[in-house]
Amino acid sequence: MPDLDLIGARVLAPEGLVAGRLSFAGGLIQPGPVGRVVDLSGFLVLPGIVDIHGDGFERHLAQRRGAMKQMDEGLVAGEAELAANGITTAVLAQFISWEGGMRGPEFAARVFTAIQATRASLITDLRPQLRFETHLLDHYAALPDQLAEWGVEYLVFNDHLPHERLAAGKSPRRLMGQALKAGRSPERHEALMRELHGRSAEVPAALDRLCATLQARGLTLGSHDDRSAEARAEWRARGVEVAEFPETLAAAEAAFAAGDRVIMGAPNVVRGGSHNGNLSAIDLVAMGYCHALASDYHYPSPRRAALMLADTGLCDLARAWSLVSAGPAAILGLRDRGSLESGKRADLVILDEESRRVAATLVAGRVSYMAGEVAERFTG
Repeated sequence: MPDLDLIGARVLAPEGLVAGRLSFAGGLIQPGPVGRVVDLSGFLVLPGIVDIHGDGFERHLAQRRGAMKQMDEGLVAGEAELAANGITTAVLAQFISWEGGMRGPEFAARVFTAIQATRASLITDLRPQLRFETHLLDHYAALPDQLAEWGVEYLVFNDHLPHERLAAGKSPRRLMGQALKAGRSPERHEALMRELHGRSAEVPAALDRLCATLQARGLTLGSHDDRSAEARAEWRARGVEVAEFPETLAAAEAAFAAGDRVIMGAPNVVRGGSHNGNLSAIDLVAMGYCHALASDYHYPSPRRAALMLADTGLCDLARAWSLVSAGPAAILGLRDRGSLESGKRADLVILDEESRRVAATLVAGRVSYMAGEVAERFTG
């Protein structure tokens, strides 16, 4: 893409949408005119979306169990979906879990290796995130060096074991389906869950040591699905300062009050509430406790959620859009993106002002997606 001056569009500035020029050269936004003029009248220019947590890429890597063998091709297809939804930086959330299958350690190693091998050839900035199950104690010793090898700089802790049912001697719900996905017999799958549950007393001290090691290596650490203020305080004491999708208002309030970063799901906003009855992201945004919205499982949702929040008057567009751009960029320590300021990367999403669909996406001034009339404007 040559150096360009975009004129005629309304551009999202910190104070809101303004009529003006946006110029970029060498992949960076410039303070003055730089080159060829492109008239974008009828379009909106906003900061590119920084998706801080998404697992929608899974459908591109393995539509059917065992069907996809070349993960790099799946990542190429996944990037096309990201770009078509205005996402310029994408954190790909991959499990290492006792659940096995696509959440097992072998699959995770393949995913992280594929991201490393593919990301330099793609335009969207793909970044790996590990979601790690806390009770996998036998993996703790090797994990820090594995993360370094895979280039993972962001780890979130999960605990999805059904502890209450296991403690009561009951079989887990949906055992048959989970066992099939893991490639285990139901008996073997349940035995593994009971074994891990039986080691629960060992987990807190092991987490203390692991978090200290990962903190010293500069990783960003988060917890997933916090249910109480006490649980959030325990994580914070370990240096885990990101609260991802807290399930209760008490947990979210405690996180915000202590200066932790709170992430909620954009689909939660679009749906008007959590799909499983947890805390409403809309309520949290209204209270000012939310720092970022993530795609979670649905890549169109960040754009739709930000526009919905602005349309309903819950907050203005600048504030709403910051939840999917500047907010997540700050959590990730990416100071070079998230807003349309001189000197920052030319990461842009261009929306048709009438339909508000994505017309084009640019990453550091390079086109990752462009279609329809806007393409004619750029090439005419």
